[in-house]
Amino acid sequence: MGVRDGIGTPWGTRTPYGPGQRWPVRVDSHLADGVAPDEVDTWVRTAAVLHSNGDGMDLAVKDGRLVGVRGRADDRVNHGRLDPKDLFGWQANNSPDRLTTPLVRDGQGELVESTWDEAMGRIVERSKALLDDQGPSALGFYTSGQLFAEEYYTLAAIAHGAIGTNHVDGNTRLCTATAAEALKESFGCDGQPASYSDVDHADVIALFGHNAAETQAVLWSRVLDRLAGPNPPALLCVDPRDTMVARAAAIHLAPLPGTNMALMNGLLHEIIEHDWVDHDYITQHTVGYEELVQQVTDYPPERVAPICGVPAGQIRDAARLLGQAQRLLCTVLQGFYQSHQATAAAVQVNNLNLIRGMLGKPGAGVLQMNGQPTAQNTRECGADGDLTGFRNWANDAHVAELARLWNIEQGQIPHYAPPTHVMQMLRYAENGTMRLLWVSATNPAVSLPELTRVRSILGQDRLFLVVQDAFRTETAELADVILPAAIWGEKTGTFTNADRTVHLSEKAVDPPGQARSDLDIWLDYARRMDFRDKDGEQFPPWSEPESAFEAWKKASEGRPCDYSGLSYDKLRAVSGVQWPCNADNPDGTERLYANGKFYAQPDYCESYGRDLITGAPLEPTEYRAMNPDGKAIIKAAEYLPPNETATDDFPFMLITGRTIYHFHTRTKTGRAPQLHHAAPEVWVEISAADAEHLGIAEGDLTQVRTPRGQVHARARICGIRERVLFLPFHYGYWDTEDPAGRDGHRAANELTLTDWDPASKQPLFKTAAAAVTRLTAGDGPSPAPTTTASAPIGTDVPDTQGDATTQVTERNADPAGAAR
Repeated sequence: MGVRDGIGTPWGTRTPYGPGQRWPVRVDSHLADGVAPDEVDTWVRTAAVLHSNGDGMDLAVKDGRLVGVRGRADDRVNHGRLDPKDLFGWQANNSPDRLTTPLVRDGQGELVESTWDEAMGRIVERSKALLDDQGPSALGFYTSGQLFAEEYYTLAAIAHGAIGTNHVDGNTRLCTATAAEALKESFGCDGQPASYSDVDHADVIALFGHNAAETQAVLWSRVLDRLAGPNPPALLCVDPRDTMVARAAAIHLAPLPGTNMALMNGLLHEIIEHDWVDHDYITQHTVGYEELVQQVTDYPPERVAPICGVPAGQIRDAARLLGQAQRLLCTVLQGFYQSHQATAAAVQVNNLNLIRGMLGKPGAGVLQMNGQPTAQNTRECGADGDLTGFRNWANDAHVAELARLWNIEQGQIPHYAPPTHVMQMLRYAENGTMRLLWVSATNPAVSLPELTRVRSILGQDRLFLVVQDAFRTETAELADVILPAAIWGEKTGTFTNADRTVHLSEKAVDPPGQARSDLDIWLDYARRMDFRDKDGEQFPPWSEPESAFEAWKKASEGRPCDYSGLSYDKLRAVSGVQWPCNADNPDGTERLYANGKFYAQPDYCESYGRDLITGAPLEPTEYRAMNPDGKAIIKAAEYLPPNETATDDFPFMLITGRTIYHFHTRTKTGRAPQLHHAAPEVWVEISAADAEHLGIAEGDLTQVRTPRGQVHARARICGIRERVLFLPFHYGYWDTEDPAGRDGHRAANELTLTDWDPASKQPLFKTAAAAVTRLTAGDGPSPAPTTTASAPIGTDVPDTQGDATTQVTERNADPAGAAR
């Protein structure tokens, strides 16, 4: 047993292992000061809710309150390990500023305490009036990536089935929409082909725009343990920042923002030129290879190098590493997803695995990663613009099947047009055609691009804004009705991580005051609206989490995301099961497409695909002609420059992103003292050469400007590539500790632009032209952590460390007897 600083050493002690060996168990635990392990009343099963890794864990409960956490030794995802947000983020549940009663806006425009009857009555009254006057398209729903499958499925049934609106999206649009779209484009359907366990077997791991060290810290621990063991894998990192991944990589490519597509075409050019391809696999299992060959012919390294700002020799070296790998695992995340050719670039990573035959076997595959803990569930259940159960909006038979499941008329489910993504929903609200927006468990007044515009839309009088949350966020302050919601640990449900692992999260404590679970709130709304199915029975028919799960199982049965073999009892007995789990796969499925068969048959596929350049959807007849046998689809695309590029007035490219210590807009992590103090305030990363040229020193207060606004941030001089700036997006336009002290210059999204990828509709957070100037000299170093990608170049910056409250116990243990 050992003790470490959970802030200063976020990835913990190494437990090395070699290829093909089982990742050793290391159980991490942390209890509140003054609580001894034998004083815990009970430990309650759950999994991580502040990132997408899905770490299995137990919540410690004493006297009806959460008092700590420990990792689950038997969990297939983390083998007992926990990251900083797992270890300390639970304290948000105990925060004194939780919402405990509904609030409504009074005649003077103030938010005042109300009853559930009054608050829900206002929502129901406005809903019915709008349905009578304008119809279903007047109502829209915008949800999160942090709720449970049971809740998303209920929302999808109410919005798509009972109301009949297609204005339904999640903030997963900001982080994972491209993951879903890229998988649909290549495989005909969503669903990650690979598994986290492929880290145990790979000889090359390539991370494309994926700062795993901070976004999925426990997965990075797994990679670090492989690197510390015998016969370690070689890493390729594609990222303009000098991340911890980059420092561990054999090759680090740092392309200019907005040039990922050119880089991928250059890498594929070299792999095809050297014939590092599996021709038998291509012939048997794919369509479209010749188009790819023709497209990438025009992208030799000499052409790509000046576009990307990466030496041609590095491109060749990277291609050789990828092309000669025996077991290649590729991962992709926001560095690719939040750019103007997001889907096109992500699809090229799929192409890389396809032409190399690197799918369906240990160590070989692709993970189009998620950014949020339950992003996968929004997609599966149909709460983010997808049709429930990975069904195809453009396939009438699929819509009819869902209508039969819900026992409603097929015409009630809107499929006359593509589902509405959130950026289009904002346009509808802006022009007055969408008049009610119901926001649950997310904070768009901080997380969406071009915040001045977003606030003006959300705050207009003609939009009736409902906010369902645990705290009074920046978005909640604009609401007409605020509903206090229970959060993780205070309700029961299932959620699924980025490698298709399903966990059960049990209720550990009661929510504060009158707060209710999201499931209960939506079912209450449905009952008050008196929604009915064809037989006059109440709709949705379920009433609590387990019956909602059983209904979801039926909706998923026979589809790729098949949950029919799962149950609450099974998930209590096994810590994490990967779908599809059914009669044919009773223990779950580690990898998809092991037999070279895909979910791409024309009558079964989730999507017929889109043009990668324009986003125009393919017609069913086009798809059938292109892919009659349901093979994997190799799609090529040309490189296009970003819509906004650097100029004399704005000579930098601004990218935004995350730190290991915070999640989204800090609604929860900002209320955990250890996490807050590790990264208390916004900063801007700038290269040493650029800082010297502009006379900026470590810790100086700077102004970062784009054509849309400005942010004030302390400078961190670090290893980011020249002419690129980085801002963390977590910080809202007021401090959580002082909501009255709004300065208006903290939120990175004041600067980002209203634009999106044509195929996935994911907004662009990585391609804004920017300028930076020094305002005043600093009185010390920037608040940026030193343990992560924001590590300073200088040695005179104190290390980011915790204190007595950040001590974490580590225990190596056999999973059969660990912590039970």
